[in-house]
Amino acid sequence: MKHPILAPSLLAGDHGALALGASQVADLGLKWLHLDLMDGHFVPNLSFGPQTLAALRRHGSKLFFDTHLMLSEPHRFIDAFAKAGADRITIHIEPAYDHAATLRSIRALGLKAGIALNPGTPAESILPCLSLVDLVLVMTVQPGFGGQAFREDMLPKIAQVDCWRHERALDLRIEVDGGIDLATAALCRAKGADTFVAGTSFFGATDKAALAASFAAL
Repeated sequence: MKHPILAPSLLAGDHGALALGASQVADLGLKWLHLDLMDGHFVPNLSFGPQTLAALRRHGSKLFFDTHLMLSEPHRFIDAFAKAGADRITIHIEPAYDHAATLRSIRALGLKAGIALNPGTPAESILPCLSLVDLVLVMTVQPGFGGQAFREDMLPKIAQVDCWRHERALDLRIEVDGGIDLATAALCRAKGADTFVAGTSFFGATDKAALAASFAAL
């Protein structure tokens, strides 16, 4: 099993001090920062754009930018996010576009690639993409808003992806996002997840260092 990675979601931080939020993550010795990009179409909300990533880089952030595109047409923005400083770009399987070509374009730019699926989407929908990614993101809430309750009915989906990973000898991480705290992360870890996006639970924690240490021990 891969070592656990905590990827705090900047969406839950103070939007008036995003660079400070990124610094809090780095100061704890964490390596990843999760960036949720929403277009108001694929999900009913708006968040950041490429300029936010670029600004964080200008402020000196060297974190691994785990960039999650909740967009109806992610293929139109791959170059922009790559130039802005993304390290991985994860796209969703649900919208109608050429998923394989988009994943190949991400990798051709030297970035890591991921595929994400919503709670109502069958795990089998991502099977054609597994050889093109190094991360599968299983959404454990319906995306679009932070602070939602974790859906335990997503645990079998995590286990299914983990089964494929072993059967096909794939070197990929399984990420979960939505309602993730120590308790729900432990449930996901038991099913094979190794990468944990924590927004509200991280930025709302009074002792972030202790929380990070607990995630590292999962």
